[in-house]
Amino acid sequence: MRVLIIGAGGREHALAWKLKQEEPGLELLAAPGNPGIAELAECVPVGIMELDALKHVARERSVDLTIVGPEAPLSAGIVDQFMAAGLDIFGPTKAAAEIETSKAFAKQLMLEDGIPTARAEMHTQVAAAKDAARRFGAPVVIKASGLAAGKGVIVCRSLAEADEAIDDMLAGNRFGAAGTELLVEEFMEGEEISLFAITNGTSFVLLPGLQDHKRLLDSDLGPNTGGMGAYLPVTIGTGPDRSASDGVSASHSVIDRTLRGLASRGRPFTGLLYAGLMMTRDGPRVVEFNCRFGDPETQALLPVLGGESRLIDLMLAVAKGKTLPSGSAEGQGACVTTVLAAANYPDSPRTGDIITLPAAEEGIFVFHAGTSRDALGRLVTAGGRVLAVSATGESVAIAQRRSLDYARRVEFRGKQFRTDIGWREIARERKQACARTSGN
Repeated sequence: MRVLIIGAGGREHALAWKLKQEEPGLELLAAPGNPGIAELAECVPVGIMELDALKHVARERSVDLTIVGPEAPLSAGIVDQFMAAGLDIFGPTKAAAEIETSKAFAKQLMLEDGIPTARAEMHTQVAAAKDAARRFGAPVVIKASGLAAGKGVIVCRSLAEADEAIDDMLAGNRFGAAGTELLVEEFMEGEEISLFAITNGTSFVLLPGLQDHKRLLDSDLGPNTGGMGAYLPVTIGTGPDRSASDGVSASHSVIDRTLRGLASRGRPFTGLLYAGLMMTRDGPRVVEFNCRFGDPETQALLPVLGGESRLIDLMLAVAKGKTLPSGSAEGQGACVTTVLAAANYPDSPRTGDIITLPAAEEGIFVFHAGTSRDALGRLVTAGGRVLAVSATGESVAIAQRRSLDYARRVEFRGKQFRTDIGWREIARERKQACARTSGN
């Protein structure tokens, strides 16, 4: 079997690694790939937005399945083009991908179909948006409606911060076309989890939930980023009298309603539907949807993803329009992913710094994101988020310790990383341990 993975980041490296684990004889191509992916696949020098060239590669190399990593080519309609050419591809059509690429569309669908979410208003004018922020009151969330590389959601603790965010988007053109329309949204209290569902448009397989850490610094301080780490399992319930299993049941309903809503609007969704859920006292409420695997959640999920159904089999079934097995996939143990970011990230990341990696260790997985080779063949930084160090363990605390130990030994100038990925779950683990001890 021959598979083409489109993308060049840590998510795509993790996907390549997982597929080769499941199917060692698999022939992998990656466009354009990165130095880490190059150890597993043949990298072809085609950009993610060169849709005709990608289609040519898939046809000429007799690719059996194409997997799209980033959202940009999905937004541009790559799935529509591949399907029209009779090429099997995993991902949603351009119309279905608007569940991520247009937050305004997604919010309207949720409000019309009774999918629990925060109250929000859409605005294109500065004055009207600022008036809305005052009606909602601080804290308030300002969101760019379009794609903004994971940085278009700003939690504003004061109205002054909200005014600044609105000015930056609508007047300052901070996010370009993505910010010409924005949402002023109610702030929700609770913990956020990331939920993935592989779907053929009607049925779906739910993958284990994770928690992402968006802020640059420990204790959730500093600027918003594309994600500084992730972990699983997450055992948060939805309230003082609810269990984690209640939350999963309610989350299952959210995915089901969303798929039905998209299908009823002539936009059946196939591929990976990502729901960012806030686990509030009243149950899960949707923060946002994505139309592809999350990053860095994928790097934390895949090392522990198990169960009877292999990821590659699920993706092939979706691409070929076949039925999916019932039930949910399982996570085997804990995993913590620590992202190593470049100097000056997220504003203007510095590139070209030489990277030195420690020797490989069992249970440690280093996924390349923003790396390249210089003229001398040395591994160097080439993006904001440079590497993701994932470590498995019997508990989140053990996995965190192993991830941090390795991350500290990675060398490049200006390295930034958080030391507290998974801190909420570790606190829960300690509380449970104390409860067991006192019970004895």
